[in-house]
Amino acid sequence: MQVTKVTAGFQNQTAERKLFTDEELQREFDYYMAQKLLEKLREADLISEGELDKITAKNRQSFSPYLARIMP
Repeated sequence: MQVTKVTAGFQNQTAERKLFTDEELQREFDYYMAQKLLEKLREADLISEGELDKITAKNRQSFSPYLARIMP
């Protein structure tokens, strides 16, 4: 078993909080809804995987979602 000592400097590190404006929240929601629709289109075989990827990339440019950085 490996034991790692946590130092005081490490404990004091905190993540920066992001406060969203109403416009940013709306963009996040719009992006989320667009992606959900795309997933349904893909599941129904109405678009290909390649088309899904291309449209997702366009949506990320259009909506500029903040959370896209952590989304697959």
